[in-house]
Amino acid sequence: MQPYELSLTAAADAIRQRQLSPVELTDSVLRRVAQAEPHLQAYVSVTAEHTRRAARAAERDIAAGRHRGPLHGIPMGLKDLIDVAGTATSASSRVRAGHRAQADSTVAARLEEAGAVLVGKTHTHEFAYGLTTPQTHNAWDRSRVAGGSSGGSAVAVASGMATFALGTDTGGSIRVPAALNGVVGLKPTYGLVPRHGVTSLSWSLDHVGPIARTVEDAAVVLTALAGHDPRDPASLTTPVRDYRPDAGTNLTGLRVGVPRNYYFDHIGPEIEASVRRAIDQLQALGARIVEVEIPMTRYVQATQWGLMVPEATAYHEATLRTVPELYRDDVRILLEAGELMPAGDYLRAQRSRTLMRQEWARMLREVDVIAAPSVPATAVEAGQETITWTDGTVESVSDAYVRLSSPANITGVPSLSLPVGHDTAGLPIGMQLLGRPLGESTLLRVGHAYEQTQPARDLAHAA
Repeated sequence: MQPYELSLTAAADAIRQRQLSPVELTDSVLRRVAQAEPHLQAYVSVTAEHTRRAARAAERDIAAGRHRGPLHGIPMGLKDLIDVAGTATSASSRVRAGHRAQADSTVAARLEEAGAVLVGKTHTHEFAYGLTTPQTHNAWDRSRVAGGSSGGSAVAVASGMATFALGTDTGGSIRVPAALNGVVGLKPTYGLVPRHGVTSLSWSLDHVGPIARTVEDAAVVLTALAGHDPRDPASLTTPVRDYRPDAGTNLTGLRVGVPRNYYFDHIGPEIEASVRRAIDQLQALGARIVEVEIPMTRYVQATQWGLMVPEATAYHEATLRTVPELYRDDVRILLEAGELMPAGDYLRAQRSRTLMRQEWARMLREVDVIAAPSVPATAVEAGQETITWTDGTVESVSDAYVRLSSPANITGVPSLSLPVGHDTAGLPIGMQLLGRPLGESTLLRVGHAYEQTQPARDLAHAA
């Protein structure tokens, strides 16, 4: 096994035990970038010389007894919405040509303080306004979409071009590409991870979170990221804690909610079969299965778009009027549509969200977690615009991918996507676990317990 193939936790243990140096790990990852990046296009930019300098500095610190913890010397990618002082935050858009960040975002500063080593900035669907990241190729099949908008981060992790990465999630943009590329993605509770210095898509729906190879890895990163920052008005005041789950697999007494509606409607049969097998495994570990009714499902799509579209348009108001030609057509059309939405529609979406949060809180008193598919279909072919379901219903690819993930953004509850199998074409399938606000520890415990009962996962080798 090459060092770039190691999980974050395995690499951190090897570094701590002086069996692997940060320089050896970083060099291995950079060699993998040189091999895979021309085929997968996960990165906007790779800062190889800076990366090597940071790895050497980490090695010196660790040798001198100044070990900062499990992220020290670990190579990472940051979605190119996340400011790093002195580097461009392009948002994968021509609108940002020539941009340079003046200061670190909160999350970049926290990861640097923890000793993580930046490999580069990863591609996003332009300004995070889409679910495919068209410039990036799926890590398992280059002819298929990466998912979005954090497609570059997911592909980098899935292919070994980063040991972990950060993404953002406004309607599923961490969990969708994580599911489509066979890695773990965590959208934390709204406000748990600060967004200062992160380009916004929709302020009331935006989240920042980790993409990693294992649930335990995601927990390590969340531990470094979480905590109050007064510069983010939505930032929660929560105690500092270690989110890493215990090693046990006993889930006795845990109540797992399985939706009888919505989440298993209009999904691929192989996805349903894989997710239900994973739920059976949770039951075998002692969990009690409880059927639940997802509330207000007819309002999910209207509420998601009713919040996101006007908020995104407000953020882009100045550049949309001065340089509209610099946006990709799909993004410009959505931004222009936001200018046509009445204020009443936005207020009704806010009211709907309030009611939906109340109903979800009631439902989540009956169970500890909800288990459901992450996405209704595996990665579609690049350029495919619609999915036709077995009953003849036709759905746009973007609507399909956002449909199962957006409820967690509307309500703000945490959601963890983890791999639970592959379809007959070899494409990954993801299951999401949803929980109560600030219930990340429970989600991570359940996901980690499941993961320990499964064979070790291989990296994708589409490159």
